[in-house]
Amino acid sequence: MVQHPIEVILMRQLASYLATPIFLLDHAGTMVYFNLPAEAILGLRFDETGEMSLDEWGTAFKPTSREGTPIAADELPLLEVVDHRRPAQGSFWIRGLDGVSRHIAVAAFPLIGQSGRDVGSVAVCWEDQAG
Repeated sequence: MVQHPIEVILMRQLASYLATPIFLLDHAGTMVYFNLPAEAILGLRFDETGEMSLDEWGTAFKPTSREGTPIAADELPLLEVVDHRRPAQGSFWIRGLDGVSRHIAVAAFPLIGQSGRDVGSVAVCWEDQAG
């Protein structure tokens, strides 16, 4: 098992207590955790997937525009943070692994550790009923 920086461990602990869907990535873009409210949006449990590589999670949920046009993985807010280390936000449709399409809004930000080192990324997400 990989030992993550303390900031990632603490962020995971915090996310586990929140009712807001949270996704947590390490510095390489591997999804190291998503909490119970995020499980409802994705249509699967973290216990079922465990950590997911960037290639796995970036394409698993098939993000699309309102019109159904596929959105490239590198245009997703969380990948913008991984690539450019600056906050990003957006909204789009995803099809969860339970087969349900959901319109979600996402705000993502880099997780910067002590001495300014890059330790990961965080996305706060919610289902947008107005979408």
